Amino acid sequence: MTERLYTRDAYRRQCPATVQAHTERGVILDATVFYPVGGGQPGDTGRLHWDGGSAEVVDTVADTEGRIVHVLAEGATAPEPGTEVNAEIDFDRRHRLMRMHTCLHLLSAVLPYPVTGGQVSDGSGRLDFDLPDSPDKTEVEAELNRLIGEDHPVGERWITDAELDAQPELVKTLSVQPPRGAGRIRLLEIPGVDLQPCGGTHVKQTSEIGPVRVRKIEKKGRMNRRVKLEFADG
Repeated sequence: MTERLYTRDAYRRQCPATVQAHTERGVILDATVFYPVGGGQPGDTGRLHWDGGSAEVVDTVADTEGRIVHVLAEGATAPEPGTEVNAEIDFDRRHRLMRMHTCLHLLSAVLPYPVTGGQVSDGSGRLDFDLPDSPDKTEVEAELNRLIGEDHPVGERWITDAELDAQPELVKTLSVQPPRGAGRIRLLEIPGVDLQPCGGTHVKQTSEIGPVRVRKIEKKGRMNRRVKLEFADG
């Protein structure tokens, strides 16, 4: 298993690591700051540097064994197993994803309905709600920006599988269930605003998100409304 350093510090930009293996898709390290695609959040990009070489990482994924695979650019030369490398993410991109991922948590608090899907993108994001009628776009945008401007702290706590079973209301997503089997589950907590299982990366304060716009609210079915967001500052 790759040591997932981003779970301890989402702001960490780089780390030393040792190449453990290669797969058809890329390179596996013993530790990494690269977040793998999951939970609606894209995988990180960046570079691996080592003595005598470097390679661009164009995506990050997790394999079926729980190892994190750093997908290299086409034609790149992969460092050999045992090579000591420095793994460095594109932090500007990561930070935009952190801001939007946190904003979607606020959106799920503004619209407290079951979530049927979602996606974090670079500069934008969306959530789908099990909701028969479209909410007022202006009101949703105003409430989101109010919560952002109040500068709520964003943190985490851990609970056991059994504790989550006793509090099923914590799981807002209908289509995706939090991973189990490790003995404990990570919760994203914005005190007084949101508390739910999430393994993604987030900012430390809601003010870091910056102003946002509700770009569109779409009807995707009789009981499905899609709310699309984007950063107001582009």
